Amino acid sequence: MKLSVLAVGHRQPAWVDAACAEYLRRMPRELPLTVAEIKPEPRGAKKREQLLAAEKQRIREALPAHCRIVVLDEKGDDLTTLELARRLENWMRDGRDVALLIGGADGLDEELKRQADDRLRLSSLTLPHGLARLLLCEQLYRAVSVLKNHPYHREG
Repeated sequence: MKLSVLAVGHRQPAWVDAACAEYLRRMPRELPLTVAEIKPEPRGAKKREQLLAAEKQRIREALPAHCRIVVLDEKGDDLTTLELARRLENWMRDGRDVALLIGGADGLDEELKRQADDRLRLSSLTLPHGLARLLLCEQLYRAVSVLKNHPYHREG
């Protein structure tokens, strides 16, 4: 199984790329994690629906075949780290690749959200996109460390 973060957005600051790369490097070989940037639609005079539709098409083109789709959404499941680890364990049992989607400035298309297998919420706070990417990469690594009984995560 492979994990992919598909994030709509422009190039991030070097510190975001470096920190994400560190967590990608730490992932076990049997559960590789990648981050791919999806080009945002230029705003111009386009309506929000037009922007989201164009980004939806780009996201679909980047999705691995027959993958589990997980959208990051403010109305998604608010999980603890241990709950995320259990969710990851279930995904691993399923065996399909997992694509975690982070929308652009206007979010994600509603059709994509409806078709998703899961919805997750990172925080009640509004996060900049680079920080959301980094937080997601770190939490996926932390969830793996929980499953492997690695001392990275200390509970209680």
